[in-house]
Amino acid sequence: MRTWPPSTSSSRRSKSWVSSPRPAAGRRLLTLCLLALAAPAPLGAATAPSLDEAVQHLEAAYRQVRDLKADFQQAAFNRTSNQTLEAAGVLYLKKPGKLRWEYTRPTPQEIVSDGANLWVYTPELRQVNVSPAPEALAGPAGSFLQGLGEVRQQFQVRFLDPAQPTDRDGLVVLDLTPRRPQPLMARLVLSVDPARWLARKAVVYDQLGNTVTVRFLDVVVNPGLADSLFVFTPPAGVAVIRQ
Repeated sequence: MRTWPPSTSSSRRSKSWVSSPRPAAGRRLLTLCLLALAAPAPLGAATAPSLDEAVQHLEAAYRQVRDLKADFQQAAFNRTSNQTLEAAGVLYLKKPGKLRWEYTRPTPQEIVSDGANLWVYTPELRQVNVSPAPEALAGPAGSFLQGLGEVRQQFQVRFLDPAQPTDRDGLVVLDLTPRRPQPLMARLVLSVDPARWLARKAVVYDQLGNTVTVRFLDVVVNPGLADSLFVFTPPAGVAVIRQ
């Protein structure tokens, strides 16, 4: 699950998270996992929705989303080492293909894309890696804002537990498999609040069985984010490494 984004530095922080479970690698992986945040679309909470109803409400919600901001908590599990790395920060997304992940712990890092370029800035190393933004960033694996607006077209969908569509917290849990193979995303399990169709959790699986779990807090939908937020200007004295 580490073919994207490509390594842009010989630093230990740019090695594949599959072979070396470092925080920076797990964070870059999450730029593809974008992820499950929806606008309000009320549904009666007394009755569990059918699969068709769940998909229709999810698609309708995402089609209304132009941009969003959310706090997030992340846990990246490496199956080979049996280690889990935790992180947190703030996420910004904007259609099409724009993103900004600002990690505040365990160490600061910024991952920014304007849809054409990708910047990975690590203050601790005083360097920023710059590369062309992968085409995948604008597709379902890179922008769930778009992918979840076309759920049936982009994914094979089922309830995680067909006998029990909701979990113990009352969230609708969907199991999504990309219709076209995605090297960094073999499966997505999405937990959605049926009262507003706001996703509370997303678990992304890669081909090797590694997972990245993201929980979303304080989501603001369509705040009108400026395009300048998705362009990175290196601070003075920071080394720029171009791919």
